[in-house]
Amino acid sequence: MAVNTKLRAAFTLVAGLGLAGCGAMLTSPLPATPPDAASAPQAPAALPPESARLAAYYQRVEDGLLVQGLLRTDGGGPDVPYSSRQLAETFEQIALFEEYTTSGNRLVARRNKSNLQRWRDPVVMRVSFGASIPADQQQRDSDAVNAYARRLARATGHPVRSARSGANFNVLILNEAERRTIGPLMRRLLPGISDAAVESAVNMPRSTYCAVYAIAPGGKGEFSGAVAIIRGEHPDLLRLSCIHEELAQGLGLGNDSPSARPSIFNDDEEFGLLTTMDEQMLSILYDRRLTPGMTAETARPIIRDIAAELTGGSS
Repeated sequence: MAVNTKLRAAFTLVAGLGLAGCGAMLTSPLPATPPDAASAPQAPAALPPESARLAAYYQRVEDGLLVQGLLRTDGGGPDVPYSSRQLAETFEQIALFEEYTTSGNRLVARRNKSNLQRWRDPVVMRVSFGASIPADQQQRDSDAVNAYARRLARATGHPVRSARSGANFNVLILNEAERRTIGPLMRRLLPGISDAAVESAVNMPRSTYCAVYAIAPGGKGEFSGAVAIIRGEHPDLLRLSCIHEELAQGLGLGNDSPSARPSIFNDDEEFGLLTTMDEQMLSILYDRRLTPGMTAETARPIIRDIAAELTGGSS
């Protein structure tokens, strides 16, 4: 299993747990889609005090990053050129290494090699919300996930779509209190989830912005389910950044690297949304010349060939 969480300063982790997951809801079932405008309440309920404090904190975080010129949304440009060699090496660091593993009942930082992991079956995403999330935010986030699923399908060449039912990739947008109750839901969404994964989601610290958990049963490198948790308290851009990173991570680009540029898979938060390099890495990941379970040594020459094709052979 792969686990990724987005932390302060874009710190991300990946852990090969064998199994993991996440989910959320406080007392009522999660809606499959945002309510229709006609049925939306006239005025959303006030945030619980703890969530209100978190919302103010994350707004300051976003403002501070933007002041520094970070959270770029341009996808990269002439100021960040890269070669086929850099693309291939970055892909290997992102797709074929894991940053975290389990020790006892905890996730711990320990960088390890990983085999290639991706989805075999079509990916069906479903976005659900905690009851505290305002209707207008639900609509914006649902639209964002729907559009992003189409973009991921184009980038990978793999079937990726959003739907109201039949999901194998659940995207849960929740406030603090709702997330703390998600243990039973996590175990229901992803049977066999590890205790360490549940604990990491239920007791997510403030420095963790969002997380994704993906399961690959049987050690074959083929994902069969995933769940992303995104804090509902985030301001719009930080929340969209989490959607972009965690949903792409859940497709198999599980690690971060300080040399990944231009990329959202970097600890420095320079880029807030998926970049051209990221799309090319997704294309490499789902290229038919690669197969789930491949080691870095076996995949490396193939990765180099694909990267050269994608960049026009620039070295």
